[in-house]
Amino acid sequence: MKYNLARRVVAEALGTAILLAAVVGSGIMAERLAGGNIAITLLANTIATGAALVTLILAFGPISGAHLNPVVTLGFAFQSELRQRDAVAYICAQFAGAAVGVATANLMFSVPPIFLSRHDRGGVAQMFSEFVATLGLVLVIQSSAKLQPRMVAFAVGGYITAAYWFTSSTSFATPQ
Repeated sequence: MKYNLARRVVAEALGTAILLAAVVGSGIMAERLAGGNIAITLLANTIATGAALVTLILAFGPISGAHLNPVVTLGFAFQSELRQRDAVAYICAQFAGAAVGVATANLMFSVPPIFLSRHDRGGVAQMFSEFVATLGLVLVIQSSAKLQPRMVAFAVGGYITAAYWFTSSTSFATPQ
């Protein structure tokens, strides 16, 4: 079934909001429960993120494709699988959804809805790490979408779960 643009944009905004709430919320919860053990914190955040991705792609994929990431949307637009007008709408929805998701997670944990991170995420290694993570994500999505479309959700969830551990940035793989 082909959905109209408004429904697809809402799916992208909602899916991105839930994803960011899961990533940020599980990060906060993990920090609070891990007693300073950074490895346990990362493991908990990784598992929650991978599970959320699989679930969200299964839920929203049939509606919008569940891009949930502007780079993924641009990849589909560059391959002419998504009209430019639709890509712009998706990207705006993803940024808005990301902001709402982060604020929601923060509010659930009695943290100010929006604040500057205390974690240093700068430097060449971090940028290169994000490039590698994002390139891998796009390749996994494009390849699995063509070769095994029913497995995209699991491929993406598995890749991001792994990328948390093989990248120095813990694989944000998203510009929002």
